[in-house]
Amino acid sequence: MASDILFTLGARGSPLALAQAREARRAIAAAHGWEEAGVAIRVIRTSGDVIQDRPLAEAGGKGLFTKEIDAALIAGQIDAAVHSAKDLPTRLPDGVAIAGCLEREDVRDALISALADSILSLPYGARLGAASLRRRAQARRLRPDLRVELLRGNVETRLSKAETGAIDATLLALAGLKRLGLAHRARAVLDLESFLPAVGQGAVALTARSRDARALAALAPIDHADTMTALTAERAFLAELEGSCRTPIAGYARLEGAALVLTGQVLREDGSEAFDVRLEGAPADAARLGGEAGRDLARRLPPGILPAGERPVPQ
Repeated sequence: MASDILFTLGARGSPLALAQAREARRAIAAAHGWEEAGVAIRVIRTSGDVIQDRPLAEAGGKGLFTKEIDAALIAGQIDAAVHSAKDLPTRLPDGVAIAGCLEREDVRDALISALADSILSLPYGARLGAASLRRRAQARRLRPDLRVELLRGNVETRLSKAETGAIDATLLALAGLKRLGLAHRARAVLDLESFLPAVGQGAVALTARSRDARALAALAPIDHADTMTALTAERAFLAELEGSCRTPIAGYARLEGAALVLTGQVLREDGSEAFDVRLEGAPADAARLGGEAGRDLARRLPPGILPAGERPVPQ
């Protein structure tokens, strides 16, 4: 009954989004001693789920996966939302904040193919299906001969197309495969040197109304501090580059001992050039570190890398 619902989470309806929402539900219930049934999951269909025939950049960018969920949150229809952190736009709507993160999964990409167990061993001119500009550029950097085609859809759809030969290969986040119990279907796990991940990859972010003390208190016990620190640095890096779906950008922060290390990358869309940055500092300075890395890289980018209107104004 509705009176038994103590907290409501909003999420997309894909199998992966629901797996992540159930993971968040279990954590919230355990933290507060609630029955899991007391944490409801409300499925919200987003524009990004509806639009499958063109790249996100042409359809409106990352916000396509979040705007309907944000609207439900702001309207008070849900208490919090569960997102793949890499889907969050650089700037959240007024009144919405990241209130916590679940512990991060493996950040690496995985190769799915019936033909090869590495990018380098794919046949000449092989068809690589991908929607991510980052993955497309990184793959072309290794293999300029690849024919890259748009491939969107949920994880199972993309797995099936690569395994049945509808395309020759695709790249998926290993974190998603693991959360769905499908990691065994990866032909290879790609190294971070060649395939630095998207900002937020492998992390599940929980958003809430920034002034909703009850929701913030409910989420606080399940926030994984190290993941939040890394995500803070990565998103600050992305913000300096005004990162969107129109530019291949990668960024990954991790704790190494007492230091927070951030590696960032911007590529040309055709993979012909890549520009990198690496900085380290104190975890408490995550936002400053990310911003500094973004500004440093932006100063070194040649004209034409960032689309018009996206390049930061030098300070």
